[in-house]
Amino acid sequence: MILDEPHPAPSKWEETFNAIREMRKKYVAPVDTMGCDQAKYRETDPKARRLSTLVSLMLSSQTKDEVTDAAVAKLRKALGGTITIEAIIEADEGTISEAIAKVGFWRRKTQYIKRAAVRLRDDFNSDVPKTADELCSLAGVGPKMAFLCLQAAWKINDGIGVDVHVHRISNRLGWHKPPTKNPEETR
Repeated sequence: MILDEPHPAPSKWEETFNAIREMRKKYVAPVDTMGCDQAKYRETDPKARRLSTLVSLMLSSQTKDEVTDAAVAKLRKALGGTITIEAIIEADEGTISEAIAKVGFWRRKTQYIKRAAVRLRDDFNSDVPKTADELCSLAGVGPKMAFLCLQAAWKINDGIGVDVHVHRISNRLGWHKPPTKNPEETR
């Protein structure tokens, strides 16, 4: 999962990145206020903070940030005020489904969240794993989510969470020669 050695840096990438950073100072995007790294701030326990980050990421696939944020808040309320492994395991699927019903693929994500909670309890000492490979072993978690989770939950930067937007933009900027065909190649 982790590259043996990083790809070479594109020419003038730092100049372009700094220009984007300056432009972004002027605009607040939904991800700035309700991305996966924001979900944890509503929890007090460190394990619950990391779990909230993971659950937020699991819900975010094919879903707008505003909808994901509302679903995480509704799930937290349905689970008694905090997102914990025990609360997820004890909750019936209907309770979870009702809370997350507005996210894309909510039926499948309900199952993934329930299964992940059991795996986290049984295989990871009731905590979010600290490697991309371990995170990707959870149903519903791929490389993008794994790298974002490591960064937001553990402050571990082992890779870049590349989605279709990062893939498209990095190719438009000419950062890949030849252009890559999919997000995984871009990473």
